[in-house]
Amino acid sequence: MEEEKGDVSDPGSSITVTIKFRGQAIPVTLSPDSTVKDLKSLVQPLTDVLTRGQKLIFRGKLLVDSATLRSSEVTNGSKIMLMASQGLHQGDGPIRNEAPVPSSLRRTAETDQGNKEKPYVSVGKSQLDRWRATGVVALSECKLKAIPEEVWICGASVRVLDLSHNSLPDVPAAISCLTSAQKLLLNSNEIRDECISWEAIASLKPLNVLSLSQNHLTTLPSLLGALTYLRQLHIANNKLTCLPTEIGLLTELQVLKANNNRISTIPTRIGGCTSLVEVDLSSNLLLELPETFGSLKNLKALHLNNNGLKSLPATLFKTCMQLSTLDLHGTEITMDLLRQFEGWANFDNRRRLKHQKQLDFRAGDSAVFDEGADKN
Repeated sequence: MEEEKGDVSDPGSSITVTIKFRGQAIPVTLSPDSTVKDLKSLVQPLTDVLTRGQKLIFRGKLLVDSATLRSSEVTNGSKIMLMASQGLHQGDGPIRNEAPVPSSLRRTAETDQGNKEKPYVSVGKSQLDRWRATGVVALSECKLKAIPEEVWICGASVRVLDLSHNSLPDVPAAISCLTSAQKLLLNSNEIRDECISWEAIASLKPLNVLSLSQNHLTTLPSLLGALTYLRQLHIANNKLTCLPTEIGLLTELQVLKANNNRISTIPTRIGGCTSLVEVDLSSNLLLELPETFGSLKNLKALHLNNNGLKSLPATLFKTCMQLSTLDLHGTEITMDLLRQFEGWANFDNRRRLKHQKQLDFRAGDSAVFDEGADKN
């Protein structure tokens, strides 16, 4: 123990870091006062990646060449991800898919102690090539506790990233390198508020589907409003208490699934989401909806069951001329109240027509409106 303490405080002592590159874990030993550029020089012969083609990422941040390992908070045992720019390799051959690391040092699911916390998923060259060719990274139900570094290697070629149904605890800043991502599926994981880099997600401008359902989120930041191309937002089965005001900036949003949370209020700026077609706010703590819901003229389906609602926005039936599905089970809204709303008759006709065509409608076999309104 005395010797370990001396290694930490002695500027001349060496540290060993692990460079993670294309499925391999490469140990490199050097002084903590060495610069990042020095580290790259040592990494070059082990990977065939020229120093100018190396991007070293530690804790989600890009390491700066001129900084020392000590100032970058890189310590003994740290794991650093290497992202290689294609074409920047030495010699006549391409960057090798397997670094020349002795087999005794290679990570396996059986021998790597770190696998107890972060299961290692081997990604071969063929799979990596397939990800790049299709733009689809499918890692659902892989028992992951960390996102494989190979995902970041694909970078801008990724259009769809499916990490659903794993045990991922966080979303690191490195996700910002997926600059072409259109779908990000992170539902059914272990993600908490403090472990998600919203700055990185907000930088993914082309994103049009974001799924974070079935996690442990209690809040959504204002940065959500930066995703102006978002069409679907799935945040059901979390512990959310409200939606950010900036949600009104999502003018392209068509589907909002926020059921099974603890939401008690909806911001009035929800009216800015004029493209909304389906909204599910069921099983929350809502007592009322803002009048701006009447601005959602493209709305076709509204699920409000299992809330404390006693009324609806006055203009809902009058201005939402495409609304044909309305679920009010488990609320205190009565049929007598609904009949008093202007536009109710037109809505009831649309509802009946949809029922007759046997589309996705919850009315059952009765032609009488029974979507949860109290008949007494």
